[in-house]
Amino acid sequence: MFCNQCEQTAKGTGCTVAGVCGKSADVAAIQDQLVYLLRRLAALGLNARAAGMADTGTDDFMVEALFSTLTNVNFDLRALRRMLADTLERAKALAARLGEHPEDLGLSPDEYTARLSESVVGIDRLSSDADVASAMQLLLFGLKGVAAYADHAARLGQRDPELAAFIRKALVAGSPWDEEVRDLGGWLELVLECGKANLRAMELLEKGNTETFGDPVPAPVSLGQRKGKAILVSGHDLLDLLALLEQTEGTGVNVYTHGEMLPAHGYPRLRAFSHLAGHYGTAWQNQQRELPDFPGAVLFTTNCIQNPRGYGDKVFTSGNVGWPGCIHCTGRDFAPVIARALELPGFDEDKPGKEILTGFGRQTMLNAAPKVLEAVAQGKLRHIFLVGGCDGAKPGRNYYTEFVEKTPQDTLVLTLACGKFRFFDKALGKLGDLPRLLDMGQCNDAYAAVRTAQALAETLKCGVNDLPLSFVLSWYEQKAVSILLTLLALGIKNIRLGPSLPAFVSPNILNLLVEKWSIRPISTPDEDLATILQ
Repeated sequence: MFCNQCEQTAKGTGCTVAGVCGKSADVAAIQDQLVYLLRRLAALGLNARAAGMADTGTDDFMVEALFSTLTNVNFDLRALRRMLADTLERAKALAARLGEHPEDLGLSPDEYTARLSESVVGIDRLSSDADVASAMQLLLFGLKGVAAYADHAARLGQRDPELAAFIRKALVAGSPWDEEVRDLGGWLELVLECGKANLRAMELLEKGNTETFGDPVPAPVSLGQRKGKAILVSGHDLLDLLALLEQTEGTGVNVYTHGEMLPAHGYPRLRAFSHLAGHYGTAWQNQQRELPDFPGAVLFTTNCIQNPRGYGDKVFTSGNVGWPGCIHCTGRDFAPVIARALELPGFDEDKPGKEILTGFGRQTMLNAAPKVLEAVAQGKLRHIFLVGGCDGAKPGRNYYTEFVEKTPQDTLVLTLACGKFRFFDKALGKLGDLPRLLDMGQCNDAYAAVRTAQALAETLKCGVNDLPLSFVLSWYEQKAVSILLTLLALGIKNIRLGPSLPAFVSPNILNLLVEKWSIRPISTPDEDLATILQ
């Protein structure tokens, strides 16, 4: 195996024996094969589009399958084999509709994977040119992030045929079915196009979330506990959380959020459930330390699962997530989760905890914009920092805690994604009527942050790069890559990125990012703050 798609990849170069994330070489191999076969399906999809054949079902399946290959999503070899077989069947059916009967699609799944195992399908063998290979990996990993957001949006009924067309085109790029020859410049154009596509996917997702759950509003969230039976929900899928809340209503089971589910408390439709009790734990990488002590059932709805060793009998999965031996819930039927929660002891007493704020969504931030602009004009607000992204276990991430703690009192800190758990419970005080720490939501809510920045720039009649605003980002997996590509496609400069730079970015590509966008690695909180605020 060779996998270098996450920030924690072995030795900063690539995992070759087993994934640092916990995936086996077999799982890594079948994920590579699945991506290869999805490229085959995408090529057929392009032909179908040219022939005027719409196939929304295949489009939805492709983003769901690609999402399954992200870091910390699906570790279940049997589930991945079923998905690969389904991909092959869909490719056969689509080819038949086009009047094509290619030899490779006449193979059985086992025959196909046997052939692929002898083929060149690994990410480390895309091109003999290191810079072209780097650009191709940027595209693929960014595309995986786009697929995650497009999958979330599709589950909420939000789709765009043009977005689906780009996903097909980007999957086909560099495959045996690609008829276009690109130089490095052509690959980099496609990478930036991926960033624009991701903006559209995030726009669709925000529309789906707000139409379904209401505009997020600032809301206090308890970090304490209530006496009674309990279920913990992790991941990102708000529809799964809604279904669970509906199914547990009146049962005496309290529901707690975990990780990226924290921002769910800001949505009016979800907050209306009185048994949405609070938030438990911190970021995804701490689950093996925190979840054994949770006295109820645990549901993982999307990526971020780790090996539940020692407590797998109370862990359930849904959606794209899979872990061998854990019960997988389909059709949003969470009866097994509820039954297990009723068997487990739950919390034996009420225990008040600190309250934190979440729910500073786009509309709330736009409503606050006049106050922000007034504070800037009066010299009361010197700078705004957007400190967010993925958290992780690799050393160096304490930088983000120290950075936020050291921000001056005349600054604001916007945050989103699980990177916030390095400082989400810090008391930073207020600047006028506004809390200095403003939680804008999940990584899925990055669109809100981008549009807020653009709205401020439009009001001030300047560019985003002219605002007293700095992006200080942490990355771990492929959704963070897609968000970075979006920022680059929008021309946003001076981004600080850490805790380490991607292993798949070649020296020449890194130099290009520095020269064109002034992207730079984080250094120390004191040095970076001094440079930003000078």
